[in-house]
Amino acid sequence: MEGHEQIPFLREIVIFLVASGIVVPVFHRFRISPVLGYLVIGGLIGPYGLGLLAGDLGWLSYAVITDIDGVRPLAELGVIFLHFVIGLELSLRRLWTMRRLVFGLGTLQVLISAAAIGAIAWGWGNTPRASVILGACLALSSTAIVMQLLIDRRSLGSPLGRSSFSILLFQDLAVVPILFLLGVFGAQTEGGIAAAGRGLALALVEAAAVIVAIYTVGRLALRPLFQFVSRAGSPEMFMAAVLLVVIGTAAITGAAGLSMALGAFLAGILLSGTEYRREIEVDIEPFKGLLLGFFFMTVGMGIDFRVVTQDPVWIGAAVVGLFVVKSAITGVLCFAFGLPRHVSVETALLLGQGGEFAFVVVGLAMSLGLIAPDIAQFMLIVAGLSMVVTPVVAGAGRRLAGALERRQHKGRHADDLAGAGEAGGHVLIAGFGRVGQLLSRILEREGMTYLAFDLDGGAVGEHRASGAQVFYGDASRVDLLRRAGAEAAAAVVVTMDDPAAAEHVVGSVHRHWPELPIYARARDLAHAERLTAAGATDVVPETLESSLHLGLRVLRGFGMADELALRRIDLERQDAKDWSSR
Repeated sequence: MEGHEQIPFLREIVIFLVASGIVVPVFHRFRISPVLGYLVIGGLIGPYGLGLLAGDLGWLSYAVITDIDGVRPLAELGVIFLHFVIGLELSLRRLWTMRRLVFGLGTLQVLISAAAIGAIAWGWGNTPRASVILGACLALSSTAIVMQLLIDRRSLGSPLGRSSFSILLFQDLAVVPILFLLGVFGAQTEGGIAAAGRGLALALVEAAAVIVAIYTVGRLALRPLFQFVSRAGSPEMFMAAVLLVVIGTAAITGAAGLSMALGAFLAGILLSGTEYRREIEVDIEPFKGLLLGFFFMTVGMGIDFRVVTQDPVWIGAAVVGLFVVKSAITGVLCFAFGLPRHVSVETALLLGQGGEFAFVVVGLAMSLGLIAPDIAQFMLIVAGLSMVVTPVVAGAGRRLAGALERRQHKGRHADDLAGAGEAGGHVLIAGFGRVGQLLSRILEREGMTYLAFDLDGGAVGEHRASGAQVFYGDASRVDLLRRAGAEAAAAVVVTMDDPAAAEHVVGSVHRHWPELPIYARARDLAHAERLTAAGATDVVPETLESSLHLGLRVLRGFGMADELALRRIDLERQDAKDWSSR
């Protein structure tokens, strides 16, 4: 009987799945960023972690990954799928509206950061060519880590997400001239600057031609392709078509010397305007999440902690210096382009790390003899460690930005707020999310006035620009409510998502204005009981009311008269409340 051939990298895949399915959820339970979890686990099970003990402990070889280069191509697919999903979330119109940030802010960030880092490298004794290469590659940030952090925080559509994504998108485009520059240095052509300029111009023309060709063919062929596949009614064929488009487009741009991730991004943009977008998002999400996690693990595996322990001071100083230089440049540029101060600071800290492209450029430069091996290893470790600490730095940046935002908004609308509450008879809305916004529109249509409060400063600014009477502030603060005319208000409506915050607001309002009606939104019946105990006049549990409303629709669909259906639903509502109060 013939033996079966072993599946390539089967052990590595099993180890990764164990980490993804068991270890990373432990990090998540303790509210630690999944990205940081993957990075730490990668360092632990990599060749420079427990892999160092595998020679002495044979059984340990089954639990570690020693061949990073072998699994890295598989991990790169995660970055490709991430860019595809980002493209699906955008549209050509939205991308065009971001052109000022992409080609203005992005261009200046790359050029100034590259010049500053290159000058520092040259000052430390590197050759001019090595300094240019190090400056160019370290000016770029990690798209994979930054975008995943934004997605986890649901901030991709915020001002922070738009500014960060604009810079990262131009950085992807900058890959082409950087790779070409590396080739010119390696070949040492006799034509000098003129030849290099002609070659760069030709490379840019070829890149533009590839992008235009992909866009043209995609506009003509993608919708008919998916129409044809969807008629078969086979989920497997649909999934195969999606993978073909993603990987095929990435392969085309990669063969043309562009970033493979850029090709996947273009494919996502082209499919974002089709009727298949939502189905594709659902189908592709598991692939993206798993493979991107594999990518983060390979980054952690690539850090040789022995070298870090041999020279911790200089490596630590280099990591801090990289963040300081890039963050300072990015923050100043963001502020100069009109972004709020707190958004500029958070964007700057979020993009302060080195990127995955540094591993490609530095490794290639070392093989061409442009960078000494010891310098290359040092910079690779610096880039890798900067990526590892990014979730921690981003968390600190978020807290700092929050403090700046609160300081910025403190007192800004104080006079407007006092004036708006003078007339009385208005409704105070605590929380201006989707429920608060819907309530405000209902009140406006009925000719009733309202004042709303929310702690998302960016959202407050956007809503005020559209005419909404919303102010930045904590609705549980008595002095803020008093300034908003709570004594003369008709009611307070609490629509906040956070259950604990909602209870705090209800309790605070009830203690100081016990006669003021308080209407509150609850997550469930248990939360409704706590809000009632805190002093709410009337509480609407989301889960109960949505279920009852759905039941009403079903009864009507079966032909039951409206009056009888409403009576049945009211009975169920009362039974649910009676049962919960037992």
